[in-house]
Amino acid sequence: MKLELGNFYVKDIQFGEKTQYNNGILTINKNAALSVVKEDEHITEADIVIVKPGDKVRLVPVKEAIEPRHRIGGGPLFPGVTGDLLQAGDGKSHALKGCSVLVVGKHWGGFQDGLIDMSGEGAKYSYYSQLKNIVLVADTDENFEKREQQKKNHALRWAGMRLAEYIGAAVADLQPEEVEVYELPPVTKRSTETSKLPSVVMVLQPQSQMEELGYNDLCYGWDCNRMVPTFMHPNEVLDGAMISGSFMPCSSKWSTYDFQNFPMIKRLYQEHGKTVNFLGVIMSNLNVALEQKQRAAQFVAQMAKSLGADAAIVAEEGYGNPDADFIACIVALEDAGVKTIGLTNECTGRDGASQPLVTLDAKADAIVSCGNVSDLIILPPMETVIGELQALARDGLSGGWDNDTILGPSVREDGSIIMENNAMFCSDQVVGWSTKTMKEF
Repeated sequence: MKLELGNFYVKDIQFGEKTQYNNGILTINKNAALSVVKEDEHITEADIVIVKPGDKVRLVPVKEAIEPRHRIGGGPLFPGVTGDLLQAGDGKSHALKGCSVLVVGKHWGGFQDGLIDMSGEGAKYSYYSQLKNIVLVADTDENFEKREQQKKNHALRWAGMRLAEYIGAAVADLQPEEVEVYELPPVTKRSTETSKLPSVVMVLQPQSQMEELGYNDLCYGWDCNRMVPTFMHPNEVLDGAMISGSFMPCSSKWSTYDFQNFPMIKRLYQEHGKTVNFLGVIMSNLNVALEQKQRAAQFVAQMAKSLGADAAIVAEEGYGNPDADFIACIVALEDAGVKTIGLTNECTGRDGASQPLVTLDAKADAIVSCGNVSDLIILPPMETVIGELQALARDGLSGGWDNDTILGPSVREDGSIIMENNAMFCSDQVVGWSTKTMKEF
C-alpha cells in the first residue's frame, strides 16, 4: 500500500463568503458549513466558533476532534462511516494541518467528555490547545441520554465528521505544500537489508468494552467490540479506517484526529529500514470477561510470532478494566519470545499511592507512563467559556464532581475549577504526542 498525504499548513482561519484555502488562509462560509451540520434532524442548535492558541477560551464538554481532509478521487473521508466502504490507506488524500474540528456540547456532557483550555496553565495539558480549532458547538434532541452518565453522542460526532469532510474539500483541487508518503512492501517481500533489522509490530488496543453498540471505537464502521485481533496496514489507521468512540474517561481517549496522525506509527515509519523493520499494526480489542481477554492476548501473540516480530509496542486506550487486557497481551507476547514495551497512563489516586495499573506482572518490565489520570488540577477562571462550564460538575464528567466534602465543588462560584486530569480532553496522549517527563523527589 502507498498512501500520499498532501499537506496544507493553515496559518489562519476566518469566516467569509466562500469556503476556500488560499496562501495559508482557510476561509469558511459559516452558513454553508452549518447546513452540512444540520443535515441530521437531531441537531437542534448549532454554531461554529473559531478559537486559536492563546485565546482566553475554555471549551467543555469536548466530545471529539477530527482533522479536515479530502480523499482524492472521491469516496468518504471515513469509509463505512460517512459513506460506502472502500480501501483506506492506498491512494491520495489532502489534509489541512495545524487545525482541527472540535465537537463541543452546547449544554450536556458526560463521563466520556472533557475540557480544553486554549491559554494559561490548562493549555499545557492538551495537544489541541496548540491547534487552530473550528469548534462546532451544538445540542441535539437525543433526550434519552441527556442525563445519562454515558452518552453515545451520535448526532454530534457524525456532524463533526461531515463538517471535517466539508472543510477538507476546500483543498480538493489544489497542489499540496508538502507530500508525505507512507509505503510498506508486503512483509514477505522486504529487502534483504531491511529484513535483517529487528522486526517490530505495533499493537493497538482501542476502546471496545461496551457490549451495547454505539459507544466503542469503529474500524471501517465495524464496532470494535465485535472484532478479534486483526492485522492491519498502518496506512489504514492514518487514512480514516479508525473512528474514536464515546466511552472512555476523556484523558485516556484517542480522538479521531489522534488516529489520523498517530505519532507512534509515524515514528516507526521514520525508523523503518534504518533501525527497525516495521511489520505493521495488530489491531486488538479490549474486553470485559477474563476468557475474552485471554483469547485476544493469544491471538495477538500468535500473529506477532507468525509475522516474525522480534519486538512489539502495545498501547491501550483507557485504564482500569483494560489494564487486564494490556498486561495479558504483554505477557503473552513475552512468553512467545517477543520483547515488548507498553504505553499507558496510570491511575494511582490523587495521592499517587495506589497501584498504577489494576493488574501487574513481572514480565511487563518495560512500560512508558503517560501520566496519572487522578492528578488534581486547579485552574483560574477563563474569560470565555464555549459550551457550558457547569457540565463538568453536573453531568458526571470523569474528572469533575458536584461537591466534595474536602475540596468543595469542582466548579467554583468565581468560575475557577478544581478537577482531576481525567477530564482533560485526550491529555494523556498515549498515541505519542506527550511531552510529559518523570521527576524524582
